[in-house]
Amino acid sequence: MEFDLLLGDVHSLKEKRAVVRPIVAELRRTFALSAAEVGDQDLHRRSSVGVAAVAADAAHLIEVLDTVERFVADRPEIELLSARRRMRSSDDD
Repeated sequence: MEFDLLLGDVHSLKEKRAVVRPIVAELRRTFALSAAEVGDQDLHRRSSVGVAAVAADAAHLIEVLDTVERFVADRPEIELLSARRRMRSSDDD
């Protein structure tokens, strides 16, 4: 899943890091998944954050991703512009 974020009152890349890093760390810690800033590193008011998770059951994975999306959308310091999901299975080529 990839989130396109608009950051609030941020005027520098240093301020951006102070907003994005705690979100990425909390995603990792709370949901036990991989998370990283994956795009827009040179823009101080935008960020792309990607998360990846593995599950044996697609329904469980969807439930986790729904919860992660609500978590990101509820953050007051950012605006969630979009969330894109892509699911793969071991049967995919």
